[in-house]
This record gives sequence, C-alpha cells and structure tokens, in this order.
Amino acid sequence: MNVQKFDLNDLAEFLVRAKKQTYAGDGKEIEPQRPGFKELEFSEKDWNYRDSYTGYFCAPGQEIVRFQGSPIWSMSYDGGMHEEYQRDLNFARETFSFLKDALSNVSADRPFRGSHFTQKDNNKWRYTSTVQGDIRRFQGNEMIIFNKKEVFSQNFIGGLIIPKGGIEVK
Repeated sequence: MNVQKFDLNDLAEFLVRAKKQTYAGDGKEIEPQRPGFKELEFSEKDWNYRDSYTGYFCAPGQEIVRFQGSPIWSMSYDGGMHEEYQRDLNFARETFSFLKDALSNVSADRPFRGSHFTQKDNNKWRYTSTVQGDIRRFQGNEMIIFNKKEVFSQNFIGGLIIPKGGIEVK
C-alpha cells in the first residue's frame, strides 16, 4: 500500500484558491457525478477540489480534495435559510450573495468556510463562523444575521481522509 505524502500548508493554501474560484467566486458548474446535484471543480497541478451540493434554500453538500488522484480531505455541510424565509426567492438570493462575499474571505489559517466575522452595509448584514479543531479534524457553525435577526445557519464538519496505507503530512 502506498502512503500519501503532502504538506498541510500546501493543502490549506490550495483550499483557499479553490474556494475562491468555485462557489464564492461564481465558478462554472460541471457535469455532476450524482443526478440532482450541482458541482463545482478546481484543479491545479496534483490537486483537485470538488464541491457537490443539492437543494437551494437548504443545500447540504460535501467538498472533497484529491491529491495525485487520491481523496485526502473532506468537509460536509448542512443547513440553510431559516424556515420563515424559505419561500422568499429574492431575499434568499440577497442572502446567498452576501454568503459568497463572506466565503471569499477564507484564509489558510481557517480554510473551512469564511472568516470569523464579516459585515456589510453598516452591520445590516453580519456573518459569523466558529470552528473547533484544525485542518486535520474540525467542526463548526456559520450564520448570517440580517437586521439583528438570524436568517441562515449551517453546520460543517470534516478533516483528513486516512486510507489503510496511511498518510504522511508535514
């Protein structure tokens, strides 16, 4: 069995570039592997990232990173617009536009979702993200508050994928 070898800093920096080029950056959808899903993909040298989700107002999904063709990192997320807003398409579009702005603030020290805090329009829109753990194994929550009322929330969980052959990280 082959042992996967890669650098955690390279993984984190790749995740930042991939996330900014896909959902947060209005990346182009690709042919989904699963019917009924939307998928976005970013590749660079030995690295490949795929974000796969379904739904709209509530859209569970999963991100997978492959290194040299083998899956090495994953994040699953689930949540969405709060029930009272699930029929308001215009408000959802505005909320998801702000979400994309917040997610574009992803950084290598927190390569999960957006930054800890983002605001817009004199604090009319606020995004917060809390995370426990690190790139190896983590869980977190994000929420969007509009005019001091929570309108969107989502949980996420993930970390390294370790096959039978193991991994070696720097």
